[in-house]
Amino acid sequence: MSKYSRLSTSPSAALKAKLDYPVIDTDIHTNDFTPDFEDYIANYGGSKLVDELRKAEFGRLNPKSEGKDWYQQTPEERQYHRTLRSPWWARVTKNTLDLATYTLPSLLAERLAEQGSDYSVLFPNNVLAAAGASNENRQALQRAINHYHADLYRKYSDRLTPVAGILLNDPKEAIEELEFAVNTLGLKVINIPGGVKRPIKAIADKYPADKYPEIARYASYIDFYGIDSEYDYDPFWAKVVELGVPIATHYGSQGWTGRSSISNYMNNHIGHFADGSEAFAKALFFGGVTKRFPQLRVALLEGGADWGAHVYIHLVDRFLKRNLEGLKNYDPTEANADELLDIFEKYGQELTKGRSFTKEELLQTVLGSSFLRHSRSPIGDELEDFGKAGIEKIEDIRDQWVDNFYFGSESDDRTIATAFNDKANPLGVKINAIYSSDVGHWDVPDLTQPLAESWSLVEEGVITEADFKAYVFSNPYKFYTQANANFFKGTQIEAKLNKYQPAPVAVKPAAQKVAVGV
Repeated sequence: MSKYSRLSTSPSAALKAKLDYPVIDTDIHTNDFTPDFEDYIANYGGSKLVDELRKAEFGRLNPKSEGKDWYQQTPEERQYHRTLRSPWWARVTKNTLDLATYTLPSLLAERLAEQGSDYSVLFPNNVLAAAGASNENRQALQRAINHYHADLYRKYSDRLTPVAGILLNDPKEAIEELEFAVNTLGLKVINIPGGVKRPIKAIADKYPADKYPEIARYASYIDFYGIDSEYDYDPFWAKVVELGVPIATHYGSQGWTGRSSISNYMNNHIGHFADGSEAFAKALFFGGVTKRFPQLRVALLEGGADWGAHVYIHLVDRFLKRNLEGLKNYDPTEANADELLDIFEKYGQELTKGRSFTKEELLQTVLGSSFLRHSRSPIGDELEDFGKAGIEKIEDIRDQWVDNFYFGSESDDRTIATAFNDKANPLGVKINAIYSSDVGHWDVPDLTQPLAESWSLVEEGVITEADFKAYVFSNPYKFYTQANANFFKGTQIEAKLNKYQPAPVAVKPAAQKVAVGV
């Protein structure tokens, strides 16, 4: 045993020894060792690709910085430029062993037992770094990054697998990179941004980005792919399903309205993954993506699972009030003008004060701006917010929200109880919460603790033992294998499941009856 082993003192390893099922961690963050990483990128695409990587990384960490990072700016400059206070001190440092573990693949593979996991999906810190690259270099840089991670972790594929970063700026480009990542590199999970920023054409046409870069920076919207997109992403979703690839995203909303403090990181951080992922997931739902591709499996990580239950509940509530039949309660043409006039004549003299109204004038006055602001009433598809999703009954919402989406919850997230509350969730369902330890980030100062920390929720009665098993094994296993039945073939999960299967009971042959006498 290595002198660095903490196996004998790990509370998570001690707990794991008592479980009769494997543990799957859907979210470990690793750090690329910059000299080796940049050498690989240079060998792949030359020094220009390394320069592109560095520029993209600086832009990601210092949005709206005017060439200076937050710490180089004075308070007045931060105020003037509205420079976002971005994450700081985001890595574990005091625990030097863990700091090294997230950078050294062999050490991580060796220490996985200390973490209490049998299999982990890895999200290297540079996996989507190409998102900030120029259009002409973006695809080449993303391919080089995926190739590097595939080569780096291939020898540990029985217990570790890195995600492939797939950018969705253009569906055709995304399909090319998806096929290369899966068919050539052998990667099994993809990580995508939950949205891509695009220019508002009405402004961009008037103020071209090359002449007015400052305007272009702000005159944008976020394309969430599923609804209102200028692009058709169905070919991409179809290819994902065809290749059997589960999708993951860590999509956040720092910098959005209400999350744009120039001084306080926590103000921008708390809840931002849930908000960003919610916007992405609702776009897929309302755009009918989960209806057209029921086999699509999407993990929304780091935001917890309670928001998944929250949105599901409100989807059902809103549909029950605003389905096509329910909308008749709010249709202005359904109002009885004769009855309204009669009621006002009996009870409205205090307000009308002798004014005379035709029944049409009175109706328009009572309805007010909610009626008058429209040049016409919505018609056809304009009436059906749930139309593209094809929702006809609340069971459809269950099938297209609960079945498609999985929600990454960290070990200290007590709100997971909401996901498993089948008394509150419509139709008695439990939301698919999945174990996402998030080790490698500041919220996990010791990798030996998360699994045991999650078990404390059972001890405190927050969740049941059955919920815990679903959280750390059944739901993650379902997520990956529903997308790809062979996902765990040749891994420790396959070996552990075989180990845990009870041996078949030997059945003695029935005794032959011997005829006695004739």
